Amino acid sequence: MAVPSSPSLLLAAALLLCATATLAAAQAVTTRKYQFDVQMTSVTRLCGTKSIATVNGQFPGPTLHAREGDHVEVNVVNNSPYNMSIHWHGVRQLLSGWYDGPSYVTQCPIQPGQSYVYRFQIVGQRGTLWWHAHISWLRATVHGPIVILPPAGVPYPFPAPEAEVPLMFGEWWRNDTEAVIAQALQTGGGPNVSDAYTMNGLPGPLYACSAKDTFRLKVKPGKTYMLRLINAALNDELFFAVANHTLTVVDVDALYVKPFAVETLIIAPGQTSNVLLTAKPAYPGARYYMLARPYTNTQGTFDNTTVAGILEYEHDDPATATGNGKNLPIFRPTLPQINDTSAVSNYTAKLRSLASAAYPASVPQVVDREFLFTVGLGTHPCAPGSPVNGSTCQGPNGTSRFAASINNVSFVLPTTALLQSHYTGMSKGVYASNFPFAPPHPFNYTGTPPNNTNVMTGTKALVLPFGTAVELVMQDTSILGAESHPLHLHGFNFFVVGQGFGNYDPAKDPAKFNLVDPVERNTVGVPAGGWVAIRFRADNPTLTARMYGHGILHYSGRCLVHALPFGGAHELGAEDGVAGAGRQPSEPEAPAAAGRSPEMLGVIIKIDRR
Repeated sequence: MAVPSSPSLLLAAALLLCATATLAAAQAVTTRKYQFDVQMTSVTRLCGTKSIATVNGQFPGPTLHAREGDHVEVNVVNNSPYNMSIHWHGVRQLLSGWYDGPSYVTQCPIQPGQSYVYRFQIVGQRGTLWWHAHISWLRATVHGPIVILPPAGVPYPFPAPEAEVPLMFGEWWRNDTEAVIAQALQTGGGPNVSDAYTMNGLPGPLYACSAKDTFRLKVKPGKTYMLRLINAALNDELFFAVANHTLTVVDVDALYVKPFAVETLIIAPGQTSNVLLTAKPAYPGARYYMLARPYTNTQGTFDNTTVAGILEYEHDDPATATGNGKNLPIFRPTLPQINDTSAVSNYTAKLRSLASAAYPASVPQVVDREFLFTVGLGTHPCAPGSPVNGSTCQGPNGTSRFAASINNVSFVLPTTALLQSHYTGMSKGVYASNFPFAPPHPFNYTGTPPNNTNVMTGTKALVLPFGTAVELVMQDTSILGAESHPLHLHGFNFFVVGQGFGNYDPAKDPAKFNLVDPVERNTVGVPAGGWVAIRFRADNPTLTARMYGHGILHYSGRCLVHALPFGGAHELGAEDGVAGAGRQPSEPEAPAAAGRSPEMLGVIIKIDRR
């Protein structure tokens, strides 16, 4: 006999089904747990040994593996003498902004002898990201790869490779990097350049005492390999090529792109790229250099050296590869000239989102707010009483100090973490809400620089309502010489809809924007003497992220993106979506603000959802 149904029985059944489904879903989620012990380790490179900060005694540090959708927990114990925090570079941190990692922005640093557990989920990302220290210059040695696989059972949108190999570029200083940056901050001059570049922590045979410290990649004839490239260098964009082999780019910043083949690629600090390398069909009886060297057009000094790894072929008959291949000829690739800007622009123009049904390119077609940020180097007057050409006055002409800025504002690092100050409703005196959404003093940005090169200081904010579609144009300036500036946006991916050289023209350039399949990424280089336009949606509440340049003195300031938590304590008034909220497309530009003064940079963009 059937039992009659009733609304209450149906509701109970529905609730039971929901609870069962929720429990099953919870059980299906995988949590990857890692232990990071930050410690000092003695490492020998370039004929000398020094003590460096490492994770688990490894340089580079351990690889963090996860699948899209996994939860990740990392217990960081700081046994070093330095304050420490770890940033998970490129991870969206949806609803987990507390764990993003920038010291004094999303968290107070982990003090020596203390620990902190980072918890976050990998959402909508698959490919290669990386983690690194996010305080001072400690990331020079405290860094490692993040390998994100698709969900189980989901294939790559390209042929599966035989093997996957992280390949991490870095820089090496003979001196203590903390002493290097401390000296630069004390003198006001540029930091001493690195002594070598590294490939998975090894400088390679082109440097003294380094033949034994060479990364070697062994491949089998006819097989395809995926190289997970990461540029962990502090200051330099790098050209990369493998002699007599073509590279097929399939992914950048953990986002698929339309595959394209190149002989040489360019990768900026903070960027990642997955490339496929197909080995020759038969044993070639040769070895091949994998080379990386800088791209730069700066007028200052830079590390003009080359790091080399070696691609070697396995052979079924060991006797054929005499001396384990040491006597085989070795071929060297031809890299572009060190200042070959056309090679860089030609490469970046090939990058396109996959824009398929499975991986769409959700480009904002209409924007709610437009911003123009000028980025570049300026100056800060020497302190009163400082001797000209003195120990604290070693910037341009020996009469000033270098200072980086966005829209003429150079960031002042707070002593209270910004997210904490906002969440507790105590942001007054920590940051202001009046960051300019356009340059306060327009000028010919890539032409003759203004007479006054001094910059203002501050920790300033912009306010955006949750869901705002943003268009941001970043314009290089030639105040102290045009140069490329890599910038990274924490907590967000963005679409690179356009770029060009000279000054951005808001009347003509938007007509050339790619709104169909622009590349999506989290780090982009502002072209030397040019501009880049990006679009993104402010869809990440509870996050304080920031846009910053990976060259520390080139961007000691930063652009902070601060999203409000749901129902979190916050101050009312102008900060809540009015003052500094940016210009709507139909609005005129604001009048220039009066006054200019010295030093660094910063802006918080608060994303308000109420």
